[in-house]
Amino acid sequence: MALLVLILALQLCCVVHCIRHACSRLWIVAILVFPLLGCLAYAWFEILPAHAGRREVRAVRAAMSRKLDPQRAVRRAREALDMADTAANQSALGDALAETGAWAEAAVHYAQALAKSAGGRDRACKVKLARAELEAGNARPAHALLEELPPSGSASENDRVTLLLARSLDEMGDEDRALALYEDVGSRLAGAEAQCRQAALLIRVGRFDEAIAPLEEAERRARRIDRLERMRDAAMYEWAARTLAELRAAQP
Repeated sequence: MALLVLILALQLCCVVHCIRHACSRLWIVAILVFPLLGCLAYAWFEILPAHAGRREVRAVRAAMSRKLDPQRAVRRAREALDMADTAANQSALGDALAETGAWAEAAVHYAQALAKSAGGRDRACKVKLARAELEAGNARPAHALLEELPPSGSASENDRVTLLLARSLDEMGDEDRALALYEDVGSRLAGAEAQCRQAALLIRVGRFDEAIAPLEEAERRARRIDRLERMRDAAMYEWAARTLAELRAAQP
């Protein structure tokens, strides 16, 4: 019953919007004949484009496109690569594959892009390859790539590389160096990934009380960031809140 009321309300809103904005009356037919699909199609083709300049709407549309056709970008990148086997097209295919979580395959294309770059010195491509190797579970080659990287002129880029380096050390079992890097880079990077990874490592080695401080910082940051960023990393912030509550409850 509640669902029926919701669909009727959605239909009404779409019909009113259609009339007020002088859209094709064929939309009204579609909305009335196909209540849910008609409303979704109307929102996609008529409402969202009017607000396409807003960052939140762009993010929602991109997420919807990925949800509806997650392989679309991969197909287009493969077609471009078939036309021209260049470093840029290899890297673009790696980006598309990484977006779908196919990190091992993405690493192959990043490596090929790097081989095609001038002298194999493309720093940005090396960072992408290191991350792909790390996400694919290959911490040692990722660590080797990151260790040999020269510093960038961008402080924020250096911090992102440091976070990847800390993750590689974490996965290789070098807990002390990883913790030191997490704490250091966490004081500068936006978001709370460094704090959450630091807390997870502290918990894994049995230092439960020490994990509370970085989780509290993650909690503070979650209240300050914008809604889009919080939605993007929702699972991480939910884990931090839940784990912090459990650690506090376990304290004497």
